[in-house]
Amino acid sequence: MARFTRRARLLKAGEFQAVLKKGKRHSLHPLVAVGLDNTLDVPRIGFAIAKKAVPLATQRNRLKRKIRAQFRINMHRLAAVDIVILARSGCAELSAQELDSRLERLWKRIAASPPGS
Repeated sequence: MARFTRRARLLKAGEFQAVLKKGKRHSLHPLVAVGLDNTLDVPRIGFAIAKKAVPLATQRNRLKRKIRAQFRINMHRLAAVDIVILARSGCAELSAQELDSRLERLWKRIAASPPGS
């Protein structure tokens, strides 16, 4: 399994803003993935999970853990792309299997997107 290093994370506000402003959205309720090509050789991920969408910190942390785990598993199929995952209300109610299924479909959509989009 691939490691989730600091290099594989979006860390700066400017990086998030660039992805959210210029990126291509892939929606699969209640998750939205916004992807934008990067100049690095690895895919990177960041999270924007609002308290309004997922009220309890334990639920937000669980959601981020699950998404990170899925990202590590699927990193090899993603090109050099920056991804921001947005969680909408209803995320906390998803079962682990349903969340995995939706994330798998999101990774496939992002991987199938043509470069430069």
